Amino acid sequence: MHAATTPARPRPASRRRRLRSIAAAAVLAAGAIAPAVSATSAHAAPLREVMFVGNNWEGTADVIKSSGDFAKIGRINVIPDKSQRLTAIYLNPINLAVYLGIRATAGEGHDQLVDDLYSTPDGTALVASRPSFGDVVSIDLATGKVKWRFAVSGYRADHMSVSPDGTRVAVSASLGKVVHVLDINTGKQLGSFGTGDKPHENIFTKDGKYIVNMSIGNVETDLDDPSQDWTKGDRHITVADASTFKVVKTIDMRSRLDAFGRKDLSNAIRPAVFSPDESKLYFQVSFFNGLVEYDVATDKITRIKTLPKNPATSDDRKTFVNDSRHHGLSMSPDGGKLCVAGTMDDYATIVNRSTLQEGPLVTASKPYWATVSGDGRACVISESGADQVTAIDFGTGQKITSVPVGDHPQRVRVAHIPATWTGTTG
Repeated sequence: MHAATTPARPRPASRRRRLRSIAAAAVLAAGAIAPAVSATSAHAAPLREVMFVGNNWEGTADVIKSSGDFAKIGRINVIPDKSQRLTAIYLNPINLAVYLGIRATAGEGHDQLVDDLYSTPDGTALVASRPSFGDVVSIDLATGKVKWRFAVSGYRADHMSVSPDGTRVAVSASLGKVVHVLDINTGKQLGSFGTGDKPHENIFTKDGKYIVNMSIGNVETDLDDPSQDWTKGDRHITVADASTFKVVKTIDMRSRLDAFGRKDLSNAIRPAVFSPDESKLYFQVSFFNGLVEYDVATDKITRIKTLPKNPATSDDRKTFVNDSRHHGLSMSPDGGKLCVAGTMDDYATIVNRSTLQEGPLVTASKPYWATVSGDGRACVISESGADQVTAIDFGTGQKITSVPVGDHPQRVRVAHIPATWTGTTG
């Protein structure tokens, strides 16, 4: 026998009207909130695209236009805490020994005060690695003060790379054989992974899933004859998962170079750049005036290009700065041209990627880095021997202009700053 079912009572009309009123109010409220959020986003501080130029021996960063005439906009002091840092170093015998060692070797008699540098996503701060101080710092562009500081493992910070979304920065701790990955806004370590000896260049893949690190070994010694290559240490590419920080692959170019018939070349990879589709990796190696093409899918070296020597440059390997005869490599956005900084040969040149034929040799004084202008039309090199940056047209291979900067410019990076920035910090 079924239980009797009580029929549902109709809602009073007044209650239905009240519910409709509440619903309507909620919709209106949501509509009111949405424009408010959009307005907030729309009124976020507008940013200006620029380039940061790290003046390594001076501890400053010049800010220049990212394209056009590349005119200088202003300067940022990257070492506002210099007195504090030096006090801490001189009170610690190990820190002091490393600090003086960096000055005597990699620094060529100078302190290394800014190696690599980027802007935060909101453009309010500069983040820089400082080799002699063994750290990464964030400098507030409004106040000139240090927002956060991260001390790396092993006392020396080197090359960095920023994730495609701009939120994470990977930094090589060259004496610690490790890459630290930090939150770019807070400086908090998100993870780390081990590398070969003297980790150097870092590259995030364009999907942000992997970090590729190149270790260059012991470049500060004078044991540069090929017969002493074994003293240079463990040099290889390390590929790490950018989320778990697990090493997923290592690649030692020694066997690949040997298979190509170039046992004479070092397997210490210097600056490197992927093709736009990441199917090819182009890189420079220690002591070599040229570049190497590596096919990712087949795991083989496919081409090697030897570039001209400067007759005035000595072939004595001990005269090469930190073993790098050529140091600086970038690629045009369309993947058609490579830009090479011929460091010890005192030139830069645009190389056709299809034929590997070099263009005009643009005279430059110890060019130490190569990057791409904001509009993608030019290669921008740092002339560390002339304290200037020079732009070279990817299309013609000819020099566009040179702009004076600070003492010993090295890394040059496209960055963003508040449009209202006054031009000086610190």
